[in-house]
Amino acid sequence: MATNALPPVVDADTWQRQLDALRDREKAATRELDAIAAQRRRMPMVTMPDYTLEGEQGQVRLADIFGSASQLIVYNHMWFPGEQWQCPGCTGFTSQFTRLEFLDNYDARFVIVTQGPIDEALAYKRRVGNTMTWYSTANSPFGTDVGAPPGGGFAVNVFLRDGGTVYRTWHTNGRGTEQLSHSFALIDLLPYGRQEEWQDSPEGWPQSPTYSRWAASEDIAALYGSDA
Repeated sequence: MATNALPPVVDADTWQRQLDALRDREKAATRELDAIAAQRRRMPMVTMPDYTLEGEQGQVRLADIFGSASQLIVYNHMWFPGEQWQCPGCTGFTSQFTRLEFLDNYDARFVIVTQGPIDEALAYKRRVGNTMTWYSTANSPFGTDVGAPPGGGFAVNVFLRDGGTVYRTWHTNGRGTEQLSHSFALIDLLPYGRQEEWQDSPEGWPQSPTYSRWAASEDIAALYGSDA
């Protein structure tokens, strides 16, 4: 990236005063996120039907996808039939999750569910080097019922299991998924940020069309995949 745009240079005291002012806003945002999480913990829930999905070992009930945990996070991965390369946003987002064992200490599991047939879904998982556990809802209404129908978008859903009964406790989509990602958090720390046209940046800052700097699915496969 070549640019002549640079932040203004100031003395250390001026820089510290501006950092302190920014820190006040950052701390306020942190407290607001804490309050949002507290409200989320007080959300009611809805009872889910006894869905059957497909996994690597065959058919599996939704209640059994939890394994030994009582809480389940599901990322609904977009799927386009017949395409070699699936959504780069979903592919890039899920590629970040390589070590999920820490969830064991919180009685939770995190998996991917997609509308793609299970054989194709598992082949794509290998192609792009994804390490999460995948399931297919191709022969189940589960995806449609939780906001990710065939040909539809991506989503995150959270479930709670009590015995053999599963409840839906939370859902988000669109930019609501950013809170689960470390990539945007890191990029937003940079002086030039995401460098996308919609962002509020100083005059002269480098900006590109939205999504144009995102890694393509092919790039992710080249980095991590086993049979790209």
